[in-house]
This record gives sequence, structure tokens and C-alpha cells, in this order.
Amino acid sequence: MTVIGLISGTSYDAVDAAAARMRLEGDTLFLVPLGLHSVPIPAPLRARIAAALPPQGTTVDEICRLDTTIGQLFGSVAAGANAVLTGGAADLVSSHGQTVYHWVEGRRARGSLQLGEPAWIAQASGLPVVSGLRSRDITRGGQGAPLVSLLDALLVLGEDRATGSLNLGGIANITVRSGTGQIVAYDIGPASALIDGAVADATGGRERMDTDGVRAARGTVDAGLLTVLLTEPYYRLVPPKSTGKELFHAGYLRALAGERDVPLDDLLATLTELTASLVARSCREHGVQQLFVAGGGVRNPALMGRIRALSAPARVREFDDLGLPAQGKEAYTMAVIGFLTAHGLPATIPSATGAANSSILGSLTPGAAPLRLPAPARSFPSRITIAARRDRAGRQHLFSGQLRQGDGTPLRVERRI
Repeated sequence: MTVIGLISGTSYDAVDAAAARMRLEGDTLFLVPLGLHSVPIPAPLRARIAAALPPQGTTVDEICRLDTTIGQLFGSVAAGANAVLTGGAADLVSSHGQTVYHWVEGRRARGSLQLGEPAWIAQASGLPVVSGLRSRDITRGGQGAPLVSLLDALLVLGEDRATGSLNLGGIANITVRSGTGQIVAYDIGPASALIDGAVADATGGRERMDTDGVRAARGTVDAGLLTVLLTEPYYRLVPPKSTGKELFHAGYLRALAGERDVPLDDLLATLTELTASLVARSCREHGVQQLFVAGGGVRNPALMGRIRALSAPARVREFDDLGLPAQGKEAYTMAVIGFLTAHGLPATIPSATGAANSSILGSLTPGAAPLRLPAPARSFPSRITIAARRDRAGRQHLFSGQLRQGDGTPLRVERRI
């Protein structure tokens, strides 16, 4: 089955589509990555999304309009990815949508809203669409996040309790093994969310990000402000936990900075140090000696440099070393989730999200043809094997991961509908 995974992250700068050809044999999911197709979100739409996010208020009619407009954009990207990456051979689209609100009260997630009406995606691509990927886990007491823990568990961690996987988007999240060998995953705190917000705030929207970390690299960390930032109560919560721009937005930063007159470059250096400090703290807490990093943050040399420095002696590597592009990790995760859903398999790990049990994720919207699903699979995969495209010498490289419990036996994920 060939699946296209779609996502626009918390930075809402582009819609990423990743195509993968997958098959399940025994306990192994074989995945051939077919490429990444990324389309920038037009500036007017970005502005509308920003205006609808907390702490700003919005209206029901604007949410309706955004749901349609984002759905139409996702549909166009899916159709383009099907043409460019698969030659029109895709069987399914799995869409995460655009998160506009993640509702958490105390330690309990109550709901999560992603926009991008799947009917528009199905209409534009002609393909069936899996969407609404977070809600089922939340109904079972989970955080509905981070969903990338599935791919991390199957591909990255293996049996090695000293390996971790980090994703640097608007929010930084990590997947590791606990001392008893269980998969643990949670949102650490802000990655680009506060950095982007500070840049946009200080420049009146003329700039959206600290490109290549240039400003942070020439700035100086404000130790006093960093100390204040690190007092955030969220950081003291034990996993599982999740967060978003509902907490970490420009207004939050202005409130904590108070009357401090911190030059922009110094502020960005401080925010970069904040993220790196939080990552390093998690690595120490979980005994991580090797950390694979994905997400847009890998393109920020200042951030990556500070993560390497503060996380030492842990070795920091990019996700590309595992056979998938760092920028496409989340989109490929959506493709894997769609594949599992179509085969009647759960796509969550309860110890990672905090749910009572595992869940088959999402809802299905038919495409142009009648909906036909494959026969339900008999067992959940315990590993992913990635077959990379052949190199110039004609060789095909394989990357494998193994999902196991603390005692070394294969993890059995309960199927309950």
C-alpha cells in the first residue's frame, strides 16, 4: 500500500507531504520512502492562522472558513504529492491537519482541534483520507501526543535504553525508554515557538524566524531571564504530558520578561539556551547517550550547537542517519499511522501517551471510488525496516528498528475498538 502523510506543524510555515510504500510481513513493517513534497503556506493564510491561535480570540465563522481553506490547501498538496512522488499510484492519504488548539487541564488532555476538512482532500486527490488522528487516544485518557513516539519506538530506540529521539518543531518532544524499559514520550517545552514569536514581535512581523540561528549566535545569554524562564511549572510535571502554543506564545514571553530591556539577539540566544537546557535535562534524566534529532530545528546551527554542548557526552545525530529525512519525520509518521489504521491496527503506545490502552486512530473519508480496505492485519509490527533508494553503485541500504518491552520480549499492543 502506498500512503501519503500530510502535516502542518505548530510553526504553520508549510504543508509537508511524505509518500511511502509499505507492506507488513509478520512482525516487520517494510517501508520504502518515496520522497517529501513541501508547499509553503501563503502569507495571508499564515496571518489568519496566527490570528486564530491563543491567546487571541476568534469566531465560529472564521474557524469554519479556515477549516475549508486549509482543507483545500492540503488537498492541493496531496494531489501534487501523488503526481510528483508516486506517479499517481497512492492508495491513501493520512492527514494530521493544522493544530489550532490543544486543550489540556492540569495533567489531563481534554481535546485537540486540527483544521483541514478531509472531504476537500478527498475531493482534490480522489483518494480516501484518514484524519482526526489525536482524539481517540484522548478519549482513553491519553495526551493524544506526541504521535511521533510510534515511529521512534519502531525505528529509533530498539532495545537500547541509552538511545533517545528528539523532534524540534514549534514544541520539542522526546521519546526514550524508562528505567524499566517502557516507551516514554512527552513534550519537553518550546523549540521554535518562543523564538519565532519573539522575532515576529520585535520586527512587527517583517521577520518570522531566526534564520540559521544567526541572531542567537551573535547574542549573549541573559542569565537572569533564563533563570526566570526555567521556573515554568510545566517543566516540573512528570510524563506523560503535552503542551503547545496555548502556553508558549509571544504574550507569555512578554509577561515573563517583564520590564527587562533585552536586545533581540540576546533574547534569542537566551531562548535557544532554554530549549537546549531542557533537552539536556531530559537526556540526563533518562541516561541518553545517543540522541537522534529531527524537525525544522535541525536547520538551526545555533540551537543544534548548544544541544550538542549541553547534552555531552551524549552523541547527537540527525534523523537522516536512520534512512528518513529529518524534515520529513512527522509526515512519514502520519503515513505509517494511516497504513496501520487501514489495516485495523492501533497506532499508539499507552505508556507513551498515558492512555488506558492502545487505539486505532482517525476517521475515514472515502475518495472518488468506493471505499475498499485491506483485510485486517493479525498483529502489530514490532519493527520497521526502511529500504532506502538505491545509491549510485546500485546498492540498497536497510535500516531496522525493534520495539520490545523491558524484559526483551516483543511488545504486544492490545487491539480494542
